[in-house]
Amino acid sequence: MRPAVIAATGLYTPSESISNAELVEAFNAYVARFNADHGAAIAAGEIAPLQPSSAEFIEKASGIKSRYVMQKSGILDPQVMRPVIPERSNDELSILAEMAVRAAEQALQRWGKPRERIGAVLCACSNMQRAYPAMAVEVQAALGLGGFAFDLNVACSSATFGIKTATDFVATGSLDAVLMVNPEICSGHLNFRDRDSHFIFGDVATAVIVERADEAAGGWDILGTRLKTQFSNAIRNNAGFLNRAAPEGRDLADKLFVQQGRKVFKEVVPMVSELILDHAASLGLDPHALKRLWLHQANINMNEMIGRRVLGRDPSPEENVIILDRYANTSSAGSIIAFHQHSDDMAAGELGLICSFGAGYSAGTVFVRKR
Repeated sequence: MRPAVIAATGLYTPSESISNAELVEAFNAYVARFNADHGAAIAAGEIAPLQPSSAEFIEKASGIKSRYVMQKSGILDPQVMRPVIPERSNDELSILAEMAVRAAEQALQRWGKPRERIGAVLCACSNMQRAYPAMAVEVQAALGLGGFAFDLNVACSSATFGIKTATDFVATGSLDAVLMVNPEICSGHLNFRDRDSHFIFGDVATAVIVERADEAAGGWDILGTRLKTQFSNAIRNNAGFLNRAAPEGRDLADKLFVQQGRKVFKEVVPMVSELILDHAASLGLDPHALKRLWLHQANINMNEMIGRRVLGRDPSPEENVIILDRYANTSSAGSIIAFHQHSDDMAAGELGLICSFGAGYSAGTVFVRKR
């Protein structure tokens, strides 16, 4: 079995950003109009009034202060409250593929080797804009790459599952290098009229190149990868091609992001912590010696608790990287953003952990060592 390395990463960040204050202003305007329009029903006790939100509530609940989005004005319009992204023709590059290509081009430039050496492209993300043709094949064509390509979706864990898949291709000798991309327009499946979740997500794209170790000039040795799934309905999105066949019609709220936040917190934190500690033990690694954690960026309270369980103490901000204050939850891309932005300063031989977790439930761990 050939060892593999993470040879390069790339990041595409949208140009538009929404602060908590901006998001709350739009949400509260919607709440005020809803309560006014349904005043009689509210007074009669037939429906409950909607409650306003606040920037302070959002930051305390999640650690999020702002998020990048592909389209801002539609989200902030109380009459619209969704991104407005015109449909492109079949002859144009799709918007998710365009984002992925931008992140991939940066990764390829940082890699510095002929792109012809890439043998496969994996598009690993939580929200594909169509069923087929595969987004990965479109990205492959746009980048002028050979080999093969396919999509995979394990929600917020898609990137670590993609790294595991790429590592296995390299380890078995099938391929010398694999490109994985994680384009996420999470604002497209977010219910901006739901007080408990309207602030959670942002948009971004990341890319990772996994290469055989004996041909890599630097990067990060992949010491081990491990995946885990456990079925749960606590995080769900029911959008799909069979929606149109349902005789009862469409419930739009049910076709967007829905979660039971407290249940997720209670069940996912111990599951992920146990996975990390068990995986470290199997590799003969001391988790307390980890220099850095690049965890899935969903909620600062979850990350802090997992960090304490793994390191056996309160981690410092340098050890437990948080980027969700600026990016919010970017699903599969979150841990890769953290790794991309906060890994170059580490010294050779230092250990780190890329870890994701999300709907499914699903979780993945990738232990790495700086070369």
